[in-house]
Amino acid sequence: MKLTATLLTATALCAATAAQAEVWDMPLAYSATNFHSENAARFGDCVTKGTDGAIEIKTHPSGSLFGGADIKRAIQTGQVQIGERLMSAHANENPLFAVDSVPFLATSFEDSAKLFEAARPKLEEALGEQNLTLLYAVPWPPQGLYFDKAVESVADMEGIKFRSYNTTTARFAELTKMLPVSIEAAELQQAFATGVAESMISSGATGYDQKVWENLSHFYTVDAWLPYNYVMVNSDIWAETAEDAKAVISDCAEQAAANGLEASKNYTQLTLEGLREGGMTVAPPSETLKADLDAIGETMTAEWLEEAGEAGQAVVDAYRGAN
Repeated sequence: MKLTATLLTATALCAATAAQAEVWDMPLAYSATNFHSENAARFGDCVTKGTDGAIEIKTHPSGSLFGGADIKRAIQTGQVQIGERLMSAHANENPLFAVDSVPFLATSFEDSAKLFEAARPKLEEALGEQNLTLLYAVPWPPQGLYFDKAVESVADMEGIKFRSYNTTTARFAELTKMLPVSIEAAELQQAFATGVAESMISSGATGYDQKVWENLSHFYTVDAWLPYNYVMVNSDIWAETAEDAKAVISDCAEQAAANGLEASKNYTQLTLEGLREGGMTVAPPSETLKADLDAIGETMTAEWLEEAGEAGQAVVDAYRGAN
């Protein structure tokens, strides 16, 4: 009789614990093997363990729950609690979201970190107005140019179908006279295989993950910028989260930012070697191409500052003052 009562009590406790547990769905735009997705999965495990299962973060890579373009909206509206998205994809909402992707403004890991920290207060303010709370952000490796042929100058780019994923890349295509085509990361392989796209500006990581050597031949290490992926949580849900759980999530987010940065640095060299092994030509730009791109960078920086106004100028001034 006592044994039965003990078993019933244990069962009731387990049921109560299960009832209290929350599952936070975390949509991701990139494949499960991408270092951002792997980092997000580790972050989720950290939160799940740190809260003793009270909050379980379940990641959904490859746009399997929401496509990249829909992730931010899904978090804002509470369809999911948390998610990750490329920050510059939202530049049409606020130019500050493209601060990390201003061509040739910050071209190294050290400089991009300084730029992001200079911009963070204003980014958090902008996200707060959209019912979003920033948890952590991780840079991609430096962005290079992919083509299906050798390119020695901007003049060689005219008419090439170029994968565009935000306003910055669309403007870059316009200035180089390429033809912008909007394509999400999960659709890249098919786009290159079918000729819908013939070029892109992206990191070695993206090309390596997507095995672009099957359709493209050249990668130029122009180090245009280091864009960030950022992880956001719905602010209403965050406000309702217990303080001890918030502390755990914040600690895990800090770890994820540091781990993601280290992974990005390590991945840079690994992926460039992988592109070479796949048969691609990996090389710095010619002097002519570099000069052409520098001129475009100056134009785009001036345009971004004009669009971003005083807030953008304050960020750039703070960044340059930190150098």
